[in-house]
Amino acid sequence: MHPSSTLAKASLFISSLLALALGACGTSKSTFTQTGQGSYYADKFRGRPTASGTPYRPSKLTAAHNTLPFGTKIRVTNTRTGRSVKVTVNDRGPHVKGRIVDLSKRAARKIGLVEAGVAPVQLKVVRAAGR
Repeated sequence: MHPSSTLAKASLFISSLLALALGACGTSKSTFTQTGQGSYYADKFRGRPTASGTPYRPSKLTAAHNTLPFGTKIRVTNTRTGRSVKVTVNDRGPHVKGRIVDLSKRAARKIGLVEAGVAPVQLKVVRAAGR
């Protein structure tokens, strides 16, 4: 086999591996899930700044979580009703033991949480912040 042919094949092979590896990096998804109690913001918080600096708006699809980065998109499912909603984390909380997420009023209404006030939920990251 000619040396330049071997070099060309090796270069092509390495380039293919590199492209495959880089492509896999861009498609990785978070597998973070969490189960616990969910609640929603009281009306008195309307217009108050969230931890991210944006004012709380009950009409937006937002949530508070203690550890997920701001901008993370999560799917919150009310395990009693089976209904789910996709929200963006823009605040810290909830600050009540046993609760894992506080939803905006609109998000809570979409999954049937407003009537109960607190309900068992499961959340899953659907898009990491900045992606």
